[in-house]
Amino acid sequence: MSLGENLQYLRKQKDITQEQLAEQLEVSRQSVSKWESGASYPEMEKLLQISSMFHCSMDTLLQGDVSKEFAEDSSGYDRVYNQFSRWVTGGVGLIIAGTGVAALLEGAGIDEGMCGAFFFALLIVAVMILVVNGMQYDHFVERNPHLEDFYTEEEKERAYRRYTVRIAAGIGIILLAVLFVLVADESLGRLLAGTAMAEKADDLLGGGFLLAVAAGVSFLVYGGMQKSKYNIDEYNKEARPSPEQKKRKALVGKVCACIMLVATMAYMLLGFLWDLWIRAWVAFAVGGILCGIAAVALSRDGEE
Repeated sequence: MSLGENLQYLRKQKDITQEQLAEQLEVSRQSVSKWESGASYPEMEKLLQISSMFHCSMDTLLQGDVSKEFAEDSSGYDRVYNQFSRWVTGGVGLIIAGTGVAALLEGAGIDEGMCGAFFFALLIVAVMILVVNGMQYDHFVERNPHLEDFYTEEEKERAYRRYTVRIAAGIGIILLAVLFVLVADESLGRLLAGTAMAEKADDLLGGGFLLAVAAGVSFLVYGGMQKSKYNIDEYNKEARPSPEQKKRKALVGKVCACIMLVATMAYMLLGFLWDLWIRAWVAFAVGGILCGIAAVALSRDGEE
């Protein structure tokens, strides 16, 4: 936007006329009219006065877009997306943490079938959380196919700093968990070799490791989603897809549904036939990876 467009926007935001602005700046109404039309430019002293009056920077006033600094979140997008990212993070973390808790229970002497049933119950809750919140967010997008970018550059910069901290924390937690398991496994292996406690110790160690991984993955998921929240341009593109993109998105959904159905069947078969309720969770991990591969492969819109 030009200086004139910015000045006109600011004046209308304050709901004042050219005459009223001219009085405050101690200039004529014709001067304000010429500034807004681009016929002339105010002196440096008046530019500083305008910047102070409307609480905007000189750079934004002269060559930026002041409307972005005054845009409002009228649709409640920030609140909706924050809720969506928290619940998705909770659902993903619950799936991983459920396997860890089930392993801890098995290490504590609980029947493996009961541990498997406990994990499956948590899985059902997690899936319900993901499905319900996904549908609610999709409904919000349908009602709001276009948003104005109301986030300021300062807010985006703070968000990026938080993103780097969350990603570093997530990776750090997972790496520390791996290091702990490597050290503890070797130490416990020597200490409990040949005893009945060896297998239980492995279950307890594995359960603790999965709980740590759940925490680390939660940091990664939440950090990534919160970073994406500030990309309003990408939101607008995804909210108004082309017919070809809609077809590909529907295809991705069908393929992923089939993959996760097969993963569920594999989990049930491994549990009932070989009593591998705890270890069979790997079927869902593999299913998730295959869904990611399918989404990447099928979502390409043909653009190079």
